[in-house]
Amino acid sequence: MAASPVRKQYFAGLSRNTFLLAFASLFADISTEMLYPVLPMFLTQTLKASGSIVGLVDGFAQAAQNIVQGFSGALSDKLQKRKAIALVGYLLAAVAKPLMGLSTVWQGVFGARLLDRLGTGSRSAPRDALIASSVDKENRGRAFGLEGVGDNVGAFLGPMLAVLLLYSLHVGMRTVFYLAFVPGMLAFLMVLLVTERPVTVVAKSRIDLSLRQFPKGYWRYLLATALFGLGNSSNAFLILRTKDIGASLETTIVIYAMFNLVAAVISYPAGSLSDKLGRKNVLLAAFLIFLIAYLGFALAPNLLVVAVLFVFYGLYQGIFRAVGKALASDFVPEHLRASSVGWYGTTVGLLQLVASIVAGFLWDHVGHASVFYYGAAFAVAGSIGLLLLIPGKVRRS
Repeated sequence: MAASPVRKQYFAGLSRNTFLLAFASLFADISTEMLYPVLPMFLTQTLKASGSIVGLVDGFAQAAQNIVQGFSGALSDKLQKRKAIALVGYLLAAVAKPLMGLSTVWQGVFGARLLDRLGTGSRSAPRDALIASSVDKENRGRAFGLEGVGDNVGAFLGPMLAVLLLYSLHVGMRTVFYLAFVPGMLAFLMVLLVTERPVTVVAKSRIDLSLRQFPKGYWRYLLATALFGLGNSSNAFLILRTKDIGASLETTIVIYAMFNLVAAVISYPAGSLSDKLGRKNVLLAAFLIFLIAYLGFALAPNLLVVAVLFVFYGLYQGIFRAVGKALASDFVPEHLRASSVGWYGTTVGLLQLVASIVAGFLWDHVGHASVFYYGAAFAVAGSIGLLLLIPGKVRRS
């Protein structure tokens, strides 16, 4: 009988919109992650692309996703419209999935993947602004943590659904791309049900979306994020590393699914913990987990160790997604929130593009382990930057 009040307290402060947006992330990530672990294999085995092409395709796609976040966030703040822009993004991402399956050359996958990520990027900042405005500031970490649960549970279910389709129902790899359209449209429906709350500002003339409006602390945070991001290459290289060390495609997909399950489990507790202990401390823990995992990937002697490391890496993924965005939103008032999260995402994406291109070169020309030594070095740099540039407590707007 005592469990119910405890459960209610654990989810206290969350709203209907918060849960709808978490379900939107659940369905959207089922759609995306059905394909993500399959895509490197589709490129390298079906379309005969190289490791550098994998890094190029995923690096540019992820960069496009995050770069467009800044512009969609600024547009959302300027128009004070969140829901409409998010809906367009969810629709574009859903339509792009079957286009990848229709491709017969890697350039076709590249174009469709760009469209997919442009849709994802254009929806992310206005969606995150909806999340931030759906709760009181004291519960913002919980709200982003719950969205992270939906995102990462979807990222667990997506690969498992791909395994079911490929190995139990024996559908073709291209058919998986076509079926990914269905959960993509369910995500669109969830956002359609969201009620947008008008943003309250002192006066319309006071809204100035120039970059000078962001405080110095925000820019220092972006600098620390950039230092870390220089080594944070695409997760496609973790998948290739798992396959490289001897795993079958089926085993690789299952390991990847478990990684996302761990990220889902840790996401809400991490967000909640950041509300109490401060975002900086929890985010620093994520950077250190990344460092340990990448060093492990460089040195791992067998598949069992790689599998354990991949799952351990899920702790970083869950914490970074929830707490990183929550901290970015803490620096600014509500009418600039979509822009703050958007430009944060742009920073992450631009640096991931650089990291992925470098990683692709290292993978093909230096050695597979060098990708992970490179990432670990910048994890150290990012951790030092976070310690030196960000105060222990950020005043939350």
